[in-house]
Formats: sequence, structure tokens, C-alpha cells
Amino acid sequence: MSRSAKIFLTVVLLLLIPTLFIFMVSWATLSAPHPTQQGTLQLPGLQDEVRVLRDRYGVAHIYAQNEHDLFMAQGYVHAQDRFWQMEFWRYTGQGRLSEIIGEAGVDSDRFIRTAGWNRVGEATVDYYRTEAPDFYEILELYSAGVNAYLAENGNNTSINQTILTAVNGPREIEPWTPLNTVTWGVVMAHDLGGNYSTELRRARLLEAVGPELVEQLMPPYPYDRRPVIAPTDLLAPMPGGTTAVNPSAINWRNVNLDLVGATPPNGFALGTSDFAGSNNWVIGGAHTASGLPLLADDPHLGIQMPSIWYQVGLHAPGFNVTGFSFAGVPGVIVGYNDRIAWGVTNVGPDTQDLFIEKINPANPNQYEFQGEWRDMEIIEEVIKVSGGEDIVLPVRFTHHGPILSDEVDAGDQVLAFQWTSHQPSPLLQSVILLNRAQNFEEFVSALRYWDAAGQNIVYADVDGNIGYQATGVVPVRRNGDGTVPVPGWTGEYEWVGTIPYEEMPRLYNPPAGYIVTANNAVVDEDYPHFIDRDWADGDRAQRIETMVADLIAEKGQLTA
Repeated sequence: MSRSAKIFLTVVLLLLIPTLFIFMVSWATLSAPHPTQQGTLQLPGLQDEVRVLRDRYGVAHIYAQNEHDLFMAQGYVHAQDRFWQMEFWRYTGQGRLSEIIGEAGVDSDRFIRTAGWNRVGEATVDYYRTEAPDFYEILELYSAGVNAYLAENGNNTSINQTILTAVNGPREIEPWTPLNTVTWGVVMAHDLGGNYSTELRRARLLEAVGPELVEQLMPPYPYDRRPVIAPTDLLAPMPGGTTAVNPSAINWRNVNLDLVGATPPNGFALGTSDFAGSNNWVIGGAHTASGLPLLADDPHLGIQMPSIWYQVGLHAPGFNVTGFSFAGVPGVIVGYNDRIAWGVTNVGPDTQDLFIEKINPANPNQYEFQGEWRDMEIIEEVIKVSGGEDIVLPVRFTHHGPILSDEVDAGDQVLAFQWTSHQPSPLLQSVILLNRAQNFEEFVSALRYWDAAGQNIVYADVDGNIGYQATGVVPVRRNGDGTVPVPGWTGEYEWVGTIPYEEMPRLYNPPAGYIVTANNAVVDEDYPHFIDRDWADGDRAQRIETMVADLIAEKGQLTA
């Protein structure tokens, strides 16, 4: 071998050996978080054998002998495939994102701690523990499954975690708890019903261009040329004594625009867009060749990688459901069992209001209500920041809710935030009961507990029936319609209750033989309660209705 050839070979080896070493280390690092999907695993706490079969698309179908093992296994499988997503969501929902990503998470944490998502989550866990222990057990079983995965894998749970460890140093992964699961319901409630930013937008426009132009820029729903989901003449008669809202005019000049500018327009978002929209429809068996209903569901949520949705099948005696879940939450949100199917679109009810509060010039921790000074409640939230100093965040409350505008000196006024989801939520209870439901009566009964993130939920069953239920807790206001911030000191705009569940829109086998929802107006102007003003335009709903009606007229009996 010539001298030049030896030199060349030596150089190649010197380059190849470290390159190969780096490749091997990188491969080992990146492949470590990949879950085991074949073979046998031992999970402490299981009562019997559980099989997890994955189809050619990677969708997990879990087969258990009982619900105890089923929910444990779902927690384990969710963690296998999506733990970093679950980790990110739980820190986000509790206002602790700064603990894992540092300074970049502070603004999100400030808003969420002020709005109180973590406090609502804690109250919800207490609700399940004391009022719904059977469902609390499901939360604990699911958590045990997640923690079994964490016990096996330590910090090797995801590529993201590996990179984060390399950047910020090692961090102990906390055990999964029921709090981490229920907080996700608060996140979704805000993401799907966070309409206070629309109040701020309308207030800014009123100041800039006046009410006449605002009516053109943010027009009311065009009832004369767009469909509604549940016309009043198709609804059951309302019980006597129904309290109707009084949408009286509000003096928008009461709004201090300094306050409006300082209030977060959308303190947290999952990537949703004002131009996003969901669609679903269900066609009764009378219009299908099989005699069975056809149900289509197209729910749009924010774009994420991985997707917000996690497809799964859950199979145990008495519990047989397939559909789409949220990683971190037991059960199936949208799907079907052996008797019924259901799909969702967003109602978008107005469940958030901003109240302008007058502050006592002699005491900044008192506010006026009906001629008297009331003491505010004050708590301190501590935001821990990875690589930085802790932030102490005082949060002040009036009886309306937390004050969102404390970052601006607006003299003697502040903005307080009232929201139906500040109360403990039985949403998981609704999901599990819905998964078990076998008929329309049980479907309606299950959705009584779907209190947050109000949805248009369409229904179909194997007997050919179709139906619809609007869900969510919607406030009844003494005056006003929640479209702009209102004076909080007069008592004129107080919430005086919520729309009774029995009076929420509901349909069962309507005369048309089909139901369409696409974020359009749920009810017409004759409905005695105010649900929302800012519905989607209704063009999508109109197009779907037209196509369905034309197909029925043309073909008579439809097929999928």
C-alpha cells in the first residue's frame, strides 16, 4: 500500500470512528423513549390479564376482563405513546409551565394562576373524592397506569424530555395524579368557551368606531337566511316560571380602555383560530338503505403535533367503546359503543363576563358593591421558573371572580373575570356515563354532567333513532347579554342562576329526519334564554343542510 493510501485510510478512520460513535449514542438516546409494543409486561395492580392489540395504523385496542384493569391499561398506553404531550398539558393547565421551559412560560403561567385553573382543578378533585367516589376511583386507576409506565421508564419517556434534560439538566418526573387529569377539562373549557376576548374586541371597536359600525363589523346572527339547530317550535315546552334574560342596552362608555388594553386578549390558546369550525350531522334510519342512522363528525381543534386526539378502543364486559380520547383523560370523548354513537361541535356559549370594579381610593383591597365597600380575597401564587427566580403573584378577587387587570394602574377601576367554569366540574363523570349509555334516555342523563366546554352533541342508535343535546352550564343574567364589560358595582348585571338542563335545547327524531350542526345558532330568537350572540355565520350549516336534503330528495335511501 502506498504512503498516500495509508494517509488517506488513516484520515477516513479518524473521521469514521467518532462519527460512528456519535451515531450510536444518538440512536441509543433517541430510541430509548420508544414504547414496547410487543411481548408481555407485568403491571402491578392488575387483577387479570389485559391484551393490547394495535392495528395496522397503530391504534391501540385494549381488552380487559374488568373496568378496573381497563382504565389502568388506558393510562399505561396513553403514557407509552403520548407522555410528553401529557406532561406539557399538565404543567400548562396548572400554570407551572415555567418549571419546565423557563422564562418562556411565565406569561402563560401568570394568566392561568390568576384565572385559577389550578384552584378549579383542586376543587374538582375534592368533588370526585367526596361526591362521586366511583369516578374518583377511575381517576386513581388511570393514574396508577400512567405511573406504572413512569416507574419502568424513568426520564426516558420522550425525545422531548431527553432534549430538555440536555438543555436544562436532569429533572425528576412527578407521579401522575387525578389533579393532572381534571385540570385538562379546565384547559378545554377555556379553549372552547373563552369568549371574554370577544368582549374586549367589541369594547375596543366601540371606542374606535362607535356602535353603528360595530353592528356591521360584528353583526348579529342572520336568522332570516341561515338555519338554527333547534327551532323553538321543535323543543319541548318550557316549564312555567322560566326566567328569561333581559338583553337591555349597556352604556359601553363605562369601559375604561386602559383596562381593556391591559387585560390579556387570550391568555392561553391551543392554536385555535377565529376561522376554524366544526361540523356534524346525523341522518335517521328512515332515510338510509340499511335502516340505520348515518352519523358524521368533524370536530376542529387547534393544530398540534401530535394531534390533540388519541384514537383508542376500550373493551371490557359492560364497557365497549371506540373513538377518540385525550391523552391524560380516561374514556372516549367522541365515538361509539355497541348501541349508540355520538359526535360533537362547539356551542360556544357565553359563559364568561368581565365586570368593571370600583376600588376604594383609601384601600386598594376593597371594592364597591351597591354602595358598600367589600373586602377582596387575596391569595399569593408562587411561579417557579426553571433557571430563574421565583415569582410571587398576588391575586385579588371580588365576588365576581379574579381581577385580570392588575398589571395596569387604571386609577380606581379594575376588571374582574366571572366564568361558569370557576366551579368544580363533573365533566369526566359525563364522559364515562356517555361511554356506557345504551339509549337516548341514558345519553341525555349522561350529558347532564357535561357542564364545561358546551357542545352540540348529535346522537344515533342501532334502532334507527337520532337526537341532539346542547350541553354546558350557561349563566342567566339579571340584565345585559355579556357582550361587553359591564359595571360591577351596581348589581344590575349580576348572574342570577343558570339555564336549567331540562331547558337546554334537545331534539329527538325531528320531522326532517336529520340534524345538522356547524357552530351556527343553536336556537332562534323565540327561545327564552340567552346562550350566545356571536355564533358562526351559518353558511357551513346551510350548505350541509342543502346537500343532505338534496341527496334525500334525489336518492331517497342513502348509503355511506
